[in-house]
Amino acid sequence: MPQHGLALTIATPAHVIVEGLPVVSLRAEDESGAFGVRPGHADMVTLLSASVVRWRTPDGVEHYCAVDGGVLIVSGGETVALACREALPGDSLEALEADVRRARAAQIDAMRRARVEQTRLHAQAVRQMLLYLRPRATRGEPG
Repeated sequence: MPQHGLALTIATPAHVIVEGLPVVSLRAEDESGAFGVRPGHADMVTLLSASVVRWRTPDGVEHYCAVDGGVLIVSGGETVALACREALPGDSLEALEADVRRARAAQIDAMRRARVEQTRLHAQAVRQMLLYLRPRATRGEPG
């Protein structure tokens, strides 16, 4: 990490998106609104809103990551750690917006398929219960 900079880590349960990445500034959003973090920032912990986190690297390039909320921790004025359930990084807002739209559509489709499968399994279970609950005579078995 460059002296007088920040080290950024963004992680989900499945992936580490960035680890110890040198950054000169970061912008995020919590319930109170947007805020910035620069080297020397006071220690803090906050719950992020679903939003886009952006940071600038020492070469002046801005990067982005869509998060579904999460916890952001600033410690020692030089470490920023963000933990969230889902994160989608991108190098431009336009590309990130399209990626988020595609990911959301895939999520909605997966939820729809799961509901259809759940309904199918439920109907199958009801049919099986009805079969076993019928009197034996109607099932063709001797009484």
